[in-house]
Amino acid sequence: MANQHVEEQRKFHDLLTRFDTGMLITHTGSMGLHARPMAVAQVEDNCDLWFLTGLDSPKIDEIRYNDNVLVTFQNKRDEFITLSGRAELVRNADKIDELWHESFKVWFPQGQTDPNLVLLHVRTEQGEFWDNTGASKLSYMLESLRAYASGDTPNIQEGTQHGKLNL
Repeated sequence: MANQHVEEQRKFHDLLTRFDTGMLITHTGSMGLHARPMAVAQVEDNCDLWFLTGLDSPKIDEIRYNDNVLVTFQNKRDEFITLSGRAELVRNADKIDELWHESFKVWFPQGQTDPNLVLLHVRTEQGEFWDNTGASKLSYMLESLRAYASGDTPNIQEGTQHGKLNL
């Protein structure tokens, strides 16, 4: 059972690293939820995520209000991931230097020392994936055709095409 969990986590991590942008969803209090695209700065081996953000962003107050977040990813019609966890704001110059990429200068004109720059660390707790790439795509297409012809719904291969896991 432990080996299966390790294998599922590795598959989840491998899928997760294919994405460079995710939709970060936060709680806004009385207004509900707020989603926005975020460039992924780093995916850790345990599937935690790192983003760079501005202290003047509304998401800062939203995370302080409720640190439970959801991050979603989609690649065309073939790969999907959702992960939930807790967000924390981190001020760490060494970590900023580690994650820094010149493209971030668009948002932080003063570079790594921009006073508005803060790290957003999402400690991932749960994840779910749908992977219809490679052999899974062919399998899914054949199963969909079978289901359509028989009036059933597709039988998805758990652990291969779809999986849920605690991280």
